[in-house]
Amino acid sequence: MPDQLCEEETTAALPIVPLTRETWKSWMEGRTEAERRWVETTGFTAEAGTICLLPGASGGVERVLFGWDEGDPWCWAHLPVKLPKGVYRIEPPLTPASADWAALAWALAGYQFSRYLDRKPPECPRLVWPQNAHRAEVASTVEAVRLVRDLVNTPSSDMGPEELNQAAALLAERTGASLSSIIGDELLERNYPLIHAVGRASSRPPRLLDLRWGEALAPKVTLVGKGVCFDSGGLDLKTASGMKLMKKDMGGAAHVLGLAAMIIAAKIPVRLRVLVPAVENAVSGSAFRPSDILTSRKGLSVEIGNTDAEGRLVLADALAEADSEKPDLLIDLATLTGAARTALGPDLPAMFTPDDDLAAAILAAAEAEHDPVWRLPLWKSYRRLLDSKVADINNAPDSPYAGAVTAALFLQEFVSPGTSWVHFDIFAWNPSARPGRPEGGEAMAIRALYRLIAQRYPS
Repeated sequence: MPDQLCEEETTAALPIVPLTRETWKSWMEGRTEAERRWVETTGFTAEAGTICLLPGASGGVERVLFGWDEGDPWCWAHLPVKLPKGVYRIEPPLTPASADWAALAWALAGYQFSRYLDRKPPECPRLVWPQNAHRAEVASTVEAVRLVRDLVNTPSSDMGPEELNQAAALLAERTGASLSSIIGDELLERNYPLIHAVGRASSRPPRLLDLRWGEALAPKVTLVGKGVCFDSGGLDLKTASGMKLMKKDMGGAAHVLGLAAMIIAAKIPVRLRVLVPAVENAVSGSAFRPSDILTSRKGLSVEIGNTDAEGRLVLADALAEADSEKPDLLIDLATLTGAARTALGPDLPAMFTPDDDLAAAILAAAEAEHDPVWRLPLWKSYRRLLDSKVADINNAPDSPYAGAVTAALFLQEFVSPGTSWVHFDIFAWNPSARPGRPEGGEAMAIRALYRLIAQRYPS
């Protein structure tokens, strides 16, 4: 269970009273004159995220007034930052949805990436589990988001393909899943040539991680995550500024591991498979080159227009393998293009799918979970931009337009038309801190996807 949340209520826990702008007015009418005067003196008017420490007769804090915006569940994340150390409880009881959010936002606001700090992180205030909260689901969500953040925040020196393999192994051991890995030249022997080509220049061998869980006859749900543990750009070398955040280029892999942990914790009745092509796109004499022609696992030949468009290459082989099993649902997540960020900014993942019903279900789940995504089109006319004169397809067109769309169209070539498939182009990073979402690695869209899968495959 998250350490910011207490299992049992204590008599010493200070009550937190959530008040909206509307309920604040009626609350004030029932107070003593001294209480009203204190609240007015502090200037508290229940603005979202604000607090007022209300003193008791002994001079200590008797209760906390909290400005609550029911439309912004992240406002609960203000409390752990603004309150003094101690134990708190919420009264009166909240609805189940609000109770879940109070616990989730409180726990995530206490996240700190302290692996490399010599000093001990400051102690955070603790919250008694709110009444009506779905404890197990909230706890698994917190752990999944923390896992994603930790993996993305870890520098590439300590998060290469092998370390990503170890993270998947720990998840498998903890959950009872099975894990196998195809490493180095075995990728060629097993026909994963694009994954091998991208990762062969590194001293850290490329690999394909394959995690499985669930009953063999259950509906197949397959997750594919881009695991480029560092992206130099290859021979089409990135600038220094372009490389600065490339430790997060394995964010898709982190996301599918976090989502898998949530699915397994809830025992959703699916046959889960997680595929992670884990590589480092490095520069050496064995690096793949612009204009090389590589044959993919599917058999399509790929002309290399740019070695910095490596993510779609490793995903192509993984998607071809995933698609070969004809899954009921195929999801991939990747920190794939700067074009998606130019279009939608850092907070809003781009979603691509040819399945309108699936898109509608994901968007509904995203709205319900306050985990936003935005659908962009698989615009068929732009497929011509991927044409090659010497191969079946080019991985990176010369055109400066619609980069996120053409990347998604490239991936679509490796998925059968009848497969229910969705691709997410994510940033996996908060460029600045907000309540509950510190600067650094961030989980995006996995709460919405968990909700979708839980609803689609009920227990």
